[in-house]
Amino acid sequence: MSHTSIAPTAIKIDQATKDRVKRLAEARDRTPHWLMKEAISQYLEREEQRETLKQDTLNAWVEYQETGLHATSDEVQSWLTTWGEENETPAPVCHK
Repeated sequence: MSHTSIAPTAIKIDQATKDRVKRLAEARDRTPHWLMKEAISQYLEREEQRETLKQDTLNAWVEYQETGLHATSDEVQSWLTTWGEENETPAPVCHK
């Protein structure tokens, strides 16, 4: 069985930010602690997705440099305009 340890972590924030957190927590009927945990969780999720996209983009660029395979923006746009249509066309084939 896996156990997740939870340890307190302190952050330093200015009084104005602390007051904003408290006001929003009260408005949402939550504790400031819950609100800060949620904010950190959402931030991490968003930034991890950004980092994944960045790495995927860099990998695609390396692959393009190695192979020269690509589809033009016109080819992709033509394909995308058929999405969800009865006569949806297949994705363009990459070429040099």
